[in-house]
Amino acid sequence: MAARIERLVTSGQFSLDGGTWDVDNNVWIVGDDHEVVVIDAAHDAEAIAAAVGDRRLSAIVCTHAHNDHIDAAPALADLTGARIWLHPDDLPLWKQTHPDRDPDAHLQDGQVIEAAGVDLQVLHTPGHAPGAVCLYDPGLATVFTGDTLFAGGPGATGRSYSHFPTIIDSIRDRLLALPPETKVLTGHGDPTTIGAEAPHLQEWIARGH
Repeated sequence: MAARIERLVTSGQFSLDGGTWDVDNNVWIVGDDHEVVVIDAAHDAEAIAAAVGDRRLSAIVCTHAHNDHIDAAPALADLTGARIWLHPDDLPLWKQTHPDRDPDAHLQDGQVIEAAGVDLQVLHTPGHAPGAVCLYDPGLATVFTGDTLFAGGPGATGRSYSHFPTIIDSIRDRLLALPPETKVLTGHGDPTTIGAEAPHLQEWIARGH
C-alpha cells in the first residue's frame, strides 16, 4: 500500500526568551493503513493519537525542540509506545520543556527512518535551532522542513540558539539542492515547493533576517 501524508493542525503557545505567542502547528502523519510516523507532536497528544487511530505509531520525530513542536511528544509516546527521536544538538532546548524526560533516540545526519513504505532521510539543517532537521522522502517527492524553510523564506532566527547565516547555509546547501518539484511541508502555514523558493535566496540574504 502506498504511503500517504496527513496533516493535523493543532493550536497552543510557543514560549522562548520570556515571550509567549499563540501558534497553530502542522503535525504530519506519514504512512499507510497499518503504520505511521508522526513529525512534530504539537500541543495535543490525544488529538494526534485519535488521528493515528488503530495504526502502529513507529516513531515521533522532532524537527527541532522549540516547545510548540515537542510539548505533546512525551504524552503521545506514553499513549502509543512510540519512541521520540531528536537531534542531540537540541537537547538544551528540549530540557527547557521536558527537564525530567529525555528523548528516546538521537537523530543523525544521513540517517533514514523507515516505516510503512516511507524512507525519511534526516538532513541536519541548523540555524533556526542547533539541532534542527528536515526529513526528505524521495519517493514521496516531499521534504518536511519544520521551521527551517517556509513559503516565503527562512524560519525566524531572532531568538536564543538561532543564527541567520547558519540557516541560510542550511537552506542553500541542503534544501535548495533537492529537485525543484519537491513539495515543502512546513511546521506552520501552507506548503510550497523547492522550485518556488529557490529563486529568492539572494533576497533573503539581503533582507538579513
